[in-house]
Amino acid sequence: MNSGFLDKLIERIGRVRPEDVQSYLLRLADERGFLETIFNAIQEGVIVTDLAGKINYLNRAACEIFALEREACLGKPLSERLRGLEWNRMVESQKIVSRDMEVFYPQHRFLNFYVVPLSLEEPSRAKKVTRQEHVGYVIILRDITESRRETDQTIQSEKLTALTMLAAGVAHEIGNPLNSLHIHLQLMERKLRKTPPDIRDSLTQSLNVARQEIERLDSIIQQFLGAIRPARLNVQPENINALVQESVAFLENEIRDRNILVEQELRSDLPLLEVDRNQLKQAFYNVIKNAFQAMQQDGLLRIRTDVDDDWVEITFADTGGGISQESMSKIFEPYFTTKASGTGLGLLIVRRIVQEHGGEIDLVSDEGKGLVFTIRLPILDRRARMLPGASESEEK
Repeated sequence: MNSGFLDKLIERIGRVRPEDVQSYLLRLADERGFLETIFNAIQEGVIVTDLAGKINYLNRAACEIFALEREACLGKPLSERLRGLEWNRMVESQKIVSRDMEVFYPQHRFLNFYVVPLSLEEPSRAKKVTRQEHVGYVIILRDITESRRETDQTIQSEKLTALTMLAAGVAHEIGNPLNSLHIHLQLMERKLRKTPPDIRDSLTQSLNVARQEIERLDSIIQQFLGAIRPARLNVQPENINALVQESVAFLENEIRDRNILVEQELRSDLPLLEVDRNQLKQAFYNVIKNAFQAMQQDGLLRIRTDVDDDWVEITFADTGGGISQESMSKIFEPYFTTKASGTGLGLLIVRRIVQEHGGEIDLVSDEGKGLVFTIRLPILDRRARMLPGASESEEK
């Protein structure tokens, strides 16, 4: 609002004629409406409170960010509407304070906001000076979800690059000794055939244990390399439903042993996708295997496929224990596992395969009740469509 106009009005309030009051009020209303329009047009959220933290004003963006109803919020403490906001600590310094916040409703977002003390100039006629009167606070909110996601992706990419270089060196340094050990075990096994049976039996058992441990170490190295090393895709048109069914069939014995019920709701009109069938089957196998291990016995796994204009979705919903909030951020890290016998590489392999296909992964966990694991694969051969021109848009 025009502060010069207000100052002049206050100075002349005693000389204003009654018939002029209405025109002044209309002018004030117009300026207020003009500012309302500006504040509602900007994308950043704006909240104004009094000294006690009660909401005096909030714009449309702030209402949308927190799913608030404007009229219901006016006059209410901001800390009541935004749970977890440490209001008293932020304003005690009476300085500009900047913080980041994570919100989960109505959407999962990361916000940056800063609190600015709001002061008004109050002229003193006696001393002809202007003093600042603290009247409240202004909170400016900015959505930083995308920039934070890009930062996380950059960090993750750098971590995987470092791991790839490390893995190549480790595979070389460990792989050669493992091969040498395997060859020497074969030589020892041949010599044991010429020893007496009582000695041969005890030493053969030790040789078998050593061979199994060598094979286990070699398997871990190969899994690690497969999880982080880019692979050349051998793509061809494939039926996603068929790959899901083949992955389930491969685990038929384990399904029967664990007494697990697998329900498949596979949409029949899925388009063929250009994918690497072997790698994608490996991804499906790892997700299903992970679900089985989470459910132990007598569980239920629902597998569903769907399609929209952009993606084919494959959803795996189990009735296991789910994943805690603390573990959700670490689930794709190498060697992180919640299972006593897990290697922590299965889901890392899944993510690498899905990303190389241009896809996305979505996880929804209900701790204690289950996990919904969704893989989205892009439809790359979508038909082109004409977009309306400027004149067409204006006519509509």
